[in-house]
Order: sequence, then structure tokens, then C-alpha cells
Amino acid sequence: MAEPDRPRSAPRLRPAPLLFEPAAAAADPEHFFDLESLDDPGELLSRATELALAFRAATDRAVEYQAMAAAQLADPRRFDRLTPDAVAERAGWTEDYAKKMIEYGQDLLRRGGEERS
Repeated sequence: MAEPDRPRSAPRLRPAPLLFEPAAAAADPEHFFDLESLDDPGELLSRATELALAFRAATDRAVEYQAMAAAQLADPRRFDRLTPDAVAERAGWTEDYAKKMIEYGQDLLRRGGEERS
């Protein structure tokens, strides 16, 4: 799982375009974004690297959304706010990790509000 303590100055990676595979191809466990059909090892390395970077960027972005959602659910201004333990249970995290994610999400939400101002 990605770390919630990503440096603020780290550039956001732009994911490579991911093409959705037809259901029949996706059902074949040997089929993965048509990589198995590439014969040139240089081309295979290039495309596999693009995919790895795209998945990492998508993971980082998804973690940011998890953190923001956790912060919103734990917001003390909400009458139905959740405790860090309840957030942890819903997300499948430890309570300590939930606390870190809530703090990270609060920071993201604050920065997002500053950018809109």
C-alpha cells in the first residue's frame, strides 16, 4: 500500500493510457494488456514499464481519495462522524494507519481548499 507521507514537492506522474480489454481476453489468465504478444524485449520492457508507472500513479491517487474520504468520515463537525477505529474497520486498516490516513486526508483537504481560494 502506498505511503500517506508522500513529499509535497513530488511531481504527480501522468499514467499511461490503459486500454480496457474485452471480457474474453480478460478471462484468459495468460492475457495481460496484450504484453504476451510482444516479441521484442525492448518493446515489452517499455510497455510493461509504462503499465507499472500507470498503476503506481493510479494507486497513489486512489490512496489520496481514501485519505480524503477517511478525513471526511472522521470530521468532528459531522453528527455521524466515525472514530478512527470505525474508519479502520471499514477500510480494513489498523487503527494507527487510519489515524495517519485521516491526518493525511485533512492535509489534502486543507490544501485543496487553499488552491480553490
